[in-house]
Amino acid sequence: VQLQASGGGLVQAGGSLRLSCAPSGRTFYTRTVGWFRQAPGKEREFVAAITWNGGSTIYADSVKGRFTISRDNAKNPVYLEMNSLEPEDTAVYYCAADPRGGSTWYDGTWTYWGQGTLVTVSS
Repeated sequence: VQLQASGGGLVQAGGSLRLSCAPSGRTFYTRTVGWFRQAPGKEREFVAAITWNGGSTIYADSVKGRFTISRDNAKNPVYLEMNSLEPEDTAVYYCAADPRGGSTWYDGTWTYWGQGTLVTVSS
């Protein structure tokens, strides 16, 4: 499975963006998908994840209430709707799929990664 993240850009604080994660493989709809981000000089951090059928979602505390992860398995992409963006949200955002070996459904080593899309929030 190859993943393609898109939708990043420059936005003012308080604005919104929607990121998309599109797969190349036909089995994408069976996989848990997550979003991560890495800000300059910082480690990559978990942002959100969604189960294969969209039945469960999980968010980092820093984005809870502002970001929404969703999927439409009929059309394949997984989306990350980002509202009320803050300068602290500036980062390269990556989508990933299929976590394995963790203690929860969103934990562990993520098997597939996209190339990232840059989100810049100006103050």
